[in-house]
Amino acid sequence: MMVEVKDLVKNYGNLAAVKGISFTAEKGEIVGFLGPNGAGKSTTMNIITGYLSSTQGSVTIDGYDILDNPMEARARIGYLPEQPPLYLDMTVEEYLSFIYGLKKVKLPKKEHLEEIMKLVKIDDIRGRVIRNLSKGYKQRVGFAQALVGNPPVLILDEPTVGLDPRQIIEMRSLIKSLGKKHTVIFSSHVLSEVSTICDRIVVISNGLITADAKTDEISTITADAKKLSVTVEGTSSSVLSVLGSVEGVTKVRRNLQVSDNVYQYSIDYKKDADIRRGVFRALAKGDFPILEMKDGGMSLEESFLMLTGSTSVTRTNKKKGGEN
Repeated sequence: MMVEVKDLVKNYGNLAAVKGISFTAEKGEIVGFLGPNGAGKSTTMNIITGYLSSTQGSVTIDGYDILDNPMEARARIGYLPEQPPLYLDMTVEEYLSFIYGLKKVKLPKKEHLEEIMKLVKIDDIRGRVIRNLSKGYKQRVGFAQALVGNPPVLILDEPTVGLDPRQIIEMRSLIKSLGKKHTVIFSSHVLSEVSTICDRIVVISNGLITADAKTDEISTITADAKKLSVTVEGTSSSVLSVLGSVEGVTKVRRNLQVSDNVYQYSIDYKKDADIRRGVFRALAKGDFPILEMKDGGMSLEESFLMLTGSTSVTRTNKKKGGEN
């Protein structure tokens, strides 16, 4: 076990920012750490890296407790905070050399720093003063300092902030390649980025873990709902009414217009229901041709919103005699 967070609590006076969370990260695993602003995500990451102490609970890095053995634990962590800790008056090479000394790295200095600069593609700006670099290059220099010493654990907080689209693709590829030999805990507000990079996702909301699952399984643990996508020809208001009346349906939305009088609809339904036959019969009875029907799944964005309490599946269909 490379990283183990156990029963972690952090209080600020009467405010509980983190409320007894536990999760692990194995060697060679990239874990996405997600949460809305104020959820306790940054507090947790700062505790893992030893920048904050916890009120109770423990964090161990490769078997070393971050509080009991801080030097040994921190030596195994490379940390890129959202705002990289740069010395703006140094050149890139001077700064990385300074970090090398600060971390008391034993690897051959010249070869090691050369390898890192090439890896994050800053070797061509090694002589430039950091203050004069673009935000994207400053982010790369921040990433480089996290790699100094070749630590087995990388904690990355919003690592692609400030990068242009091409740089983002390169950075994602770099993180995935690093994940083969390192343990990576990766925080991002770009959910598509997390789904592309991460093996597992841990979701935190209001100081509590609300989900911990493989990326491709995260939608299966969200609320009591499934989704169906149908493309139907007919008056939109009438089709919405018909779909909303089908037993088991909890919510219907019109997504987009495909062509004249043809629309695509997204239907949420109960987990234990199979609404396909009911949808077919109801639309056939109303003389609304189905041009396409497929499993709509639940997007990572929708799963995230549900897991963090930002939205919920709401029943919108009505029956005779009142509203459910």
